[in-house]
Amino acid sequence: MQQLSVKQKIAYGLGAVGKDMVYALSASYVMFYYQDTLGLSATFVGLILMIARVFDALNDPFMGVLVARTKTRWGRFRPWLFTGSVLNAAVLYALFAAPAGSPQPTLMVYFSVVYILWGVTYTMMDIPYWSMIPAVTDTPKDRENLSVIGRTCAGVGSALISMFTMMAVGMFGNGSDVTGFRYVALGVAVIFVVTEVVCCLFIKENDAGSRMQVSSVKEMFRALFANDQALTVVGTIVLINMALYLTSNFVIYFFKYDFGGAGWKGDYTLFATAGGAFQILGMMIFYPLLRKKRIHNEKIFLIAIGMAVAGYLMLLAMCLTGFTHNLYVLLVPGVTVFAANGVLSVLTTVFLSGSVDYGEIKSGRREESVIFSMQTFVVKAASGVAVFLTGIGLDLIGLVGNTDEEAAAAVQSASTLTGLRLLMTVLPMAGLLIALLFFKKKFRLTDAYSAELHEQLKSRREKQ
Repeated sequence: MQQLSVKQKIAYGLGAVGKDMVYALSASYVMFYYQDTLGLSATFVGLILMIARVFDALNDPFMGVLVARTKTRWGRFRPWLFTGSVLNAAVLYALFAAPAGSPQPTLMVYFSVVYILWGVTYTMMDIPYWSMIPAVTDTPKDRENLSVIGRTCAGVGSALISMFTMMAVGMFGNGSDVTGFRYVALGVAVIFVVTEVVCCLFIKENDAGSRMQVSSVKEMFRALFANDQALTVVGTIVLINMALYLTSNFVIYFFKYDFGGAGWKGDYTLFATAGGAFQILGMMIFYPLLRKKRIHNEKIFLIAIGMAVAGYLMLLAMCLTGFTHNLYVLLVPGVTVFAANGVLSVLTTVFLSGSVDYGEIKSGRREESVIFSMQTFVVKAASGVAVFLTGIGLDLIGLVGNTDEEAAAAVQSASTLTGLRLLMTVLPMAGLLIALLFFKKKFRLTDAYSAELHEQLKSRREKQ
């Protein structure tokens, strides 16, 4: 039974920091960059984002099969992790270095092509990264710890982007958001490559990877649909992530056009910093604290969903009663939602890792890459739908973008601001409530059942 070393834990965590810095920059700012800064239609940007992410999601199962078939002296996962990271870093820079001032048709084509390439190259490294968890350590406890490390450090990476991006754009751009985004993307790309190289150098794979037996896409889908708990977990992840993406896409517009003021970037940064800090606390402190109190993971899930819904309800009440222009008041529902999301991020990874054992018990096959590729498949599809809804929503409420960097932010109508507030709160809340109902109806992979599965597998392997 392989024990995790401190170096491996640190290396895996650093990989998550760089990886999620890249993802957060794309997920949170591509819509804003191309719609608000470069002037493309919000609906067009949302449509392309959805098409690209669905196209990329369709590639994920094939990537899972490729990883499962890979056999090198460096293992199954690390070659893909390294190659995908280098390629994705280059494409990330291109994504935020669009030829500003080009005719809109040219800009539309450029955006469409580069964003699809970004998604494909990100998949190359994302699936191997999360698939490594069951292949790096054997025990459920160690997997849970590594999941906490990965998700916590991913939260750190995402929080760093939320905290510093807009301020860094203003600093490096010298008044030009176009220039600022280019330099920020370059810096993130460099950090990304360095962290993934460290991860590749120190992570060691055990012999669990040798038990992966998927040999075709057809077998992969057959195995996946036979694993009802993997399907339950990824379905839950879809709904939770749709709520998260809707919030992250709308909140920057809220601060620029509703909260407003000359210092909106600083206020947005403070809000995002506090939210990111509490998201990390949710992963590092709230979740472990609840576990120390011997609260089962399935119950912690219900608590976290309840916290997030309560946060959105508070924010909605503030929006309807006119209390949305005090930053410190806004922080109360904000940190509640972010802390809950931190806990949920860890839980869904723990549940997904457990579904690997469940699938092996049922079918005799071990399919880490397949299951984790389906996670990215559905998450990308969900984020594509979320960003498309964002684009449609922005156009339906009549939000006017502000492409003139020297001018004050465009003034929006009262109906536009009301629509923005409702989109920012009601849609995410609906997604979380549906996730709660789906989880309660379908989920069976409790702590007790997971421990029982682990013992069954341990006994089976000792007899082989």
